[in-house]
Amino acid sequence: MADKKADLAGPGISTYPDVEKVLPAGYSSLLDRKETQRAVYAVKRFIEDGLAKELNLQLVQVPLIVERESGMNDNLDRDGSRTPVEFPCGLGISPRMNAQVVQAATKWKRWALKQYGCSVGEGVNTDMRAVRKDYFLDHDHSSYVDQWDWEKVILEKDRNLNYLKETVRKIWKVITGAEDFVQQMYPKLKDPRYPNLPKELVFIQAEEILERYPDLPRKQREMRILNDYAPAVFIVGIGWVLKDGYPHEMRAADYDDWVTDTSKETGKDTHGLNGDILVWNHLTQRRHELSSMGIRVTKETLKKQLELSGQLDRLSLPYHDMIMKDQIPLSIGGGIGQGRVQMLLLRKAHFGEVTVTVWPKELKEICKKKNIHVLE
Repeated sequence: MADKKADLAGPGISTYPDVEKVLPAGYSSLLDRKETQRAVYAVKRFIEDGLAKELNLQLVQVPLIVERESGMNDNLDRDGSRTPVEFPCGLGISPRMNAQVVQAATKWKRWALKQYGCSVGEGVNTDMRAVRKDYFLDHDHSSYVDQWDWEKVILEKDRNLNYLKETVRKIWKVITGAEDFVQQMYPKLKDPRYPNLPKELVFIQAEEILERYPDLPRKQREMRILNDYAPAVFIVGIGWVLKDGYPHEMRAADYDDWVTDTSKETGKDTHGLNGDILVWNHLTQRRHELSSMGIRVTKETLKKQLELSGQLDRLSLPYHDMIMKDQIPLSIGGGIGQGRVQMLLLRKAHFGEVTVTVWPKELKEICKKKNIHVLE
């Protein structure tokens, strides 16, 4: 059996010879570089407008940096392995502020709902930029992150799987609509080698995937489910420890609710009001994650998840204190990877074809051999 701890620790590819195997042979981009940039921004506008319409969201400003002591930054996981870029700022003041570059705006958005005065059913969307320095840099992971980070006010009665799935379907409608739109703009993107996304997304519990493939580590389970079951799925309930002793994937304890018992809704032993959208990438022949989202913690589930994670000390941080005192609204929210979506819809082999960031020399040489132009 594969090492499940190792599988949980990283993105599934750990050496550049592995990356070279993933990148396709005989690759030729369907769009040239100018066309690609036009398409990137056309898709961006379409999705932002679509999310505004389907989820009742308004675009708002979002921070690039936050104060360390606020507790606003996204931890990405709950084992402390992915730490943010941090630096002192504020010339002439003593002590200087401890600033962190955001890893995602996950927690800030919930506070922003209050800041912008959003009512029930209203929400915010952001053109979020972040830095995640602790990723292995491959074909679809980079240290630079761009996301549509969104959040919406809900009621207590909305905290259930049906509401979660209804929201996911609306997002999926926008993504598949963007695919149709950009193919009208550039018909050559409709290539039989790369079938379009299905109009219907399949929902499957993390517990069900483990039952199907008990001897496979998480990434391989996801690959198999996308091949055997459906080319586009929403995996429900990520973070709760499964029967093999591991969560499907680590989730931070202070935003998505992964502890709530949903067995009455599923008829099985299931937990969690969150999940990920995964699709099969016909170009790279691998899983391709587009979005992570969920119904957010209440003060009760926040405390339970922090306790399970050994992080109860975080309750003293300003963000966590606001949740415990009911000072910010109940919400649902998520992040949709801009570069990930654009890479998929524009039939690109590498994330660096749609966004500009830093890449190791070894990776750039591999891309050059594979006829992949990585932007610099």
